[in-house]
Amino acid sequence: MSEAQGSQTKNGTSTVWQIIGRLIAASVVLAITAFFTPGFTINSIWTLIIAAIVLTIIDYLVTKFTGLHASPFGKGFIGFALAAIVLYVTQFFVAGYSISWMAAIIGALIYGVVDYFIPGNQEM
Repeated sequence: MSEAQGSQTKNGTSTVWQIIGRLIAASVVLAITAFFTPGFTINSIWTLIIAAIVLTIIDYLVTKFTGLHASPFGKGFIGFALAAIVLYVTQFFVAGYSISWMAAIIGALIYGVVDYFIPGNQEM
């Protein structure tokens, strides 16, 4: 195997582990947010994992098409509002995930605080 192929395989494996790490971090942040937010429920671990994937995909699409990142602390009020909307909209794609508008606003604040303290970059 040539050196170029070896580095591609290594980078590909590294990318897979980065994605898995981001998914785990997003799941932990989402679980903590749901625990501390009244009116925000996630029924099972599988719902949590699927919700983390959906949140990541929605955030990626919003970032890709608008250039805005749904980060309560990263982009001020726009990021905070966008994070609340993304948390709320996710319930329409994931069974067992429910959140009210008020819980989405509180959840966006908690999500931002927890996300700030969890190490790692969750952007894709």
